[in-house]
Formats: sequence, structure tokens, C-alpha cells
Amino acid sequence: MIVTVRQHCFAILVTVEKFRFFAGIYSRKKKNRMKNKWGKFFMPLPLLSRKRAFLLRLLMLPNFFLTKAYGMENLSGATSASIYAFNHNNSLEALMVPAFLAYHLGGRTISFVTDWMYGKIPVLGHLMNMSDPIYVYHKRSPLFWIEASRPVTPPENIVERCFRKIGEGRSIGIFPEGRRNRNPETLARAKPGIGHIALRTGVEVVPVGIDFNCRTTKGKIPVLGRTIVRIGRPLLFQQQSDVYRALMTDASASRSWRSECNLMAADVTHEIMLSLASLSGKRYSEEFPGKKS
Repeated sequence: MIVTVRQHCFAILVTVEKFRFFAGIYSRKKKNRMKNKWGKFFMPLPLLSRKRAFLLRLLMLPNFFLTKAYGMENLSGATSASIYAFNHNNSLEALMVPAFLAYHLGGRTISFVTDWMYGKIPVLGHLMNMSDPIYVYHKRSPLFWIEASRPVTPPENIVERCFRKIGEGRSIGIFPEGRRNRNPETLARAKPGIGHIALRTGVEVVPVGIDFNCRTTKGKIPVLGRTIVRIGRPLLFQQQSDVYRALMTDASASRSWRSECNLMAADVTHEIMLSLASLSGKRYSEEFPGKKS
């Protein structure tokens, strides 16, 4: 009887010690996770002033809880001007993902091509203007008091403005689909402007796929939800760029130089979209330009 009681007491003590041991491991892991999370919040942002660094950290708060990223190593060599290409699903990602990239680039500003009316919205417009965006003016605003401030004569061609921005050493961000695409399966047809910009500047294109847990589990694009960002390997079209620029330089030598440049830009755009398709989990169903009759 005494032996049985002793055995039970010993078993209880062993169980308690095991619990304390594993509880201690869990507690340390939890503390380390919290330490890592808040350590990321205070990552150095050497390229920004204190005020701008504080604002960027505030914009990053939703990303800490909602965004999971893959392929961060593909940002490690981003020290010069690049073109960042994204698929476009909803409105909020247009604010969250640029903040995420700028933060992990140490505060390096990316000038996004975006609709002009967002720059006129109080608070949001101020935040957007801090990144020196490239506004597009061809869309009308549904709000008359904003529409009244749209320039009668829009600035020069968007490709020219992007070309000049990259020439100044600034990276640019583009949504080639040109609009929000809530189709959970298929990417929208891309506009060839990104191909012209990539070929004319000769800089690398970094594809960034934006996906959602909700898209795979429920088959829909959420307004706000857990976001997956996949950063692909940079794409460089150096050989095509040399031919493209040679055609533009010696345009008088060929009557068909413009159509040749347009076809090259369409080919490059198609390649970028195929990369975005693999990163975003969607399909790109458009036919390869070179196969069209």
C-alpha cells in the first residue's frame, strides 16, 4: 500500500516537472516571437527622417498582423532604381503592400503609378504624396468636388514620366492590370506600358504577387484579410532593351519601328504577367503576342 502511494506521488511529481519544463519552453518561445515582432517594428530606416519613419511604422502595423511574405531575399540587392510590378485585387493592398516594401527596403521610396483622385483625399492624399507618386489623369472622379480639380491639360505621357523618374534614380511601382481585379482565378489583361518602360530604361523588373488565404479557402477576394506577398526573382530584359533603344534612336531607318517597339513591349509585358500569375496563384489567359496573326 505504501509503495503504491509512493509510486503515485512520484508519478505526479514527474508530471508536474514535465509540465513546468514544457511550459517554460513555450513561454520562452512566445517571448522570443514577441521580441522578434517588435524588433521588426523598430528596424532601422536610415533613408527617412524621424517623422517619416514614424509614419511608415504606423502604416506597417496592419502588415505585422495580416501579411506573410516569401522571397524577401529577392529584395536584398535592391540598391538601385527598379520597376516593381504587382497584381491588383483590392483598394487596401495599394496602401499596405507599398508600405511593406518601403519598410523592408530601409525606407527607400517607391513612386507608384496611381489614379490622381486618391491624392486629393484628405489624410490619404498627404500620405500618398510623401512617396512622390506618378499620377494618372485619364479617369474621372465620381466626386464632383474632386473632379473639379482635375487638370484640363494632363501632364506628359506616363511612360515619359516613369522614364524620367527612373533616370533620377527612383524606383517605380506599377499595377499592369490598370484596375482592381476581384476575379479570384484569373489576372486581367495587362496594359503594355510596363513593357515600354522596362525596355526603354533597361532596369530590372521585380514581380510581386499578392494573394489571400481567403482566395484559396473561400474562392473570393476579401476587402481586408490575411495577405500573402510573394516576391519573385528580378527579371532583366537587357538584350531586348538594347534592340528597343536602337530602334528608337534610329527610327528614321525603319518605317515599322513603332510597331516593332510595340510588339517587343507586349512580349515583355506578357512575360512579366506570367511571372505574376505564378506568384499570385492566378492564371494569365492572354495569348502570347508573338502568336497573334
